[in-house]
Amino acid sequence: MTGYAIEVEHLKRTYKTTVGVLRRKVKNVEAVRDVSFAIQTGELFGLVGPNGAGKTTTVKMLTTLLIPTAGTARVLGYDVVQEASSIQARIGFIFGGDRGLYWRLSGIDNLRYFASLYHVDPDVSRKRIDYLLELVGLTGRGEERVEGYSRGMRQRLHIARSLLHNPEVLFLDEPTIGLDPVGARELRLVIRNLQAEEKTILLTTHYMFEADELCQRVGVINHGEITALDTPQGLKKTVRDLSVIEINVFGIDNEHLDALRDRADVDTVSLREHGQKQTLLIHSPHGSEALPGVMETLSGLHLGGVTVREPTLEDAYVRLVGGEA
Repeated sequence: MTGYAIEVEHLKRTYKTTVGVLRRKVKNVEAVRDVSFAIQTGELFGLVGPNGAGKTTTVKMLTTLLIPTAGTARVLGYDVVQEASSIQARIGFIFGGDRGLYWRLSGIDNLRYFASLYHVDPDVSRKRIDYLLELVGLTGRGEERVEGYSRGMRQRLHIARSLLHNPEVLFLDEPTIGLDPVGARELRLVIRNLQAEEKTILLTTHYMFEADELCQRVGVINHGEITALDTPQGLKKTVRDLSVIEINVFGIDNEHLDALRDRADVDTVSLREHGQKQTLLIHSPHGSEALPGVMETLSGLHLGGVTVREPTLEDAYVRLVGGEA
């Protein structure tokens, strides 16, 4: 045994798609180009990256839902292609979304049904279901129909379902996406509780504060390749030479964004949308000294509050993926 629960070496996945209207052509798309990493037994590992970077495709290959085009991957020592059935019996996984539950059944009836599919002994499943409802914070709500659950409660029931057969490895693909702040916070608490069970967990997420809060190590994937892999603290060191200028703007155009990116005292620029309000994140090695020049570049725009702060894991991520969010 290597001490690793998951080992990935030069994993690739391509698929064919058609483009064009009148003259349709077949095009090969590289969803995952070359991914390598290893996750230690009992580790909570985060995989982060922009939309389309290859996060979900990687997880689907590791859970045997997709066959790799090239490379190798082993889960608990089993090859994902040659020994898929041995892996399936030992893992649990959930993908963000509401599918996979029977809404007209109660939470307990859902778990009883899925326990029978996992061939869990009925005497064992009764105790296991009570334990899992407590673990995911649904004690006292198990008799209610799932159709009355909030989205956050349904996600927590998904996790309980994936744990019925006591898997050794758990894959959580963006489990908090679409949840309100309270629901997301409750789900993060459940994930922390799973660490106490010494489960090996691979978590994909869009939220850098979530990866910072939960994960022992984080891999950054972009354009189908791992561009960085370290602890959250280690990744933050990649931006310790920068300060972050945050400016609230209203209606900034591409011309002003390009002018900012062309400045010698600016490293990267990204933009967050909040309805009509936008927030500029400007990374600069010169900190507040760069502020007068930045404000001059933005002259003529309607600006709001301005702050200069120390960088976070999200700022390290923005630098690593070239401003993509």
